[in-house]
Order: sequence, then C-alpha cells, then structure tokens
Amino acid sequence: MNSKIILGFVGPLSSGKGTAAKYLKEKHQAQVRRFSSILRDVLDRLFLEQSRDNMQNLSLALRQTFGQDLLAKVIAQEVENLDAELIVVDGIRRQPDIKYLRDVPGFHLVHITAEQKIRWQRLVKRGENSDDANKTFKDFQADEQKEAEQHIKEVAKEAKFEVDNNGTVEELYGQIEDILNRIMN
Repeated sequence: MNSKIILGFVGPLSSGKGTAAKYLKEKHQAQVRRFSSILRDVLDRLFLEQSRDNMQNLSLALRQTFGQDLLAKVIAQEVENLDAELIVVDGIRRQPDIKYLRDVPGFHLVHITAEQKIRWQRLVKRGENSDDANKTFKDFQADEQKEAEQHIKEVAKEAKFEVDNNGTVEELYGQIEDILNRIMN
C-alpha cells in the first residue's frame, strides 16, 4: 500500500464493524478510530458507566451544544494526522459523520450488515457495553429505533462497498480482503 487507505464502516448495531476493524488492525496493522471512543473517554473521565444510553445521551448533548458535526471534525482531524497506510473509522452513523471524511484522500465508505436476530445474539455474546449482556431481543429492537441508529440506512446508501455479514467470521474477513484488493488495484 503506497498511499493512505481509509475505510469508514457504517452499519446497524452489532453488524460486524468492530470485528472487521479488529481484523484489519491485527492483520494489516491498521490504525482504528471509533466514534464511540471519544464518548467512552468522556464517560470514564466523568466516572459514568459506559452504557449505550449514556453514550447516546452524551453524543446528543455534545452535538446539540457544539454542532452536529463535532465528532466528525475530531475523527477527520485524527485521520488526517495519522501516519499510517491503512486507517479504519468505525461507527459512522449520520451524514455529518462523513461530511469531512469524504474529503480526505483515500476514504472509502463500507456498509456492513447482518440480519437483526444474528446481530442481537452477537451483541449479547460480546457484552461490550455494561447493559448489553442481559439485553432482550425486544430491548435490542427498541435500541435500533433510537436517534443514534435512525440515519444509518441513509448514510449506507453512499457506501462504495457492501459486506453481508450473515456468515462466518472467516467469510467476513474474506470480504474485507476483497475490498482492500479492489482498492489497491
């Protein structure tokens, strides 16, 4: 890879964005930036629980106070400043999230999706947030109706690449490798 490749991942809850990012970090030494990392850092600093509700509330408060594109500006600046050949931006959810990224040379939006029941099972199994492990399917469906998730389909329409993550993790990795090969060639 001779120039910077930036893969931005958009997709619904637990579709495989984080798994794909982790794979690229381990296999290709990608630098990974997550929108949620900013929120997690602030919650930790405030000694507040890293729950999905807290992250959504914090995101909303920050964006209402400092502009809808606040987090996007931070991520885009970080991406531009990174000295890495491969960068992954995980957790793109809204149009403002790609407002600045789409202007960064080498940026490619990737839509990762999977069926709802599969995604719910993955979310409960991984337990990334404090309130995930005991989440019912009904709770998961309600989470998908919240503000943070409402614009994903609209943003996903702009994706250059589609990944169907209903299969095995190896199949996911194969699709990610295929995307990298297509970009490099």
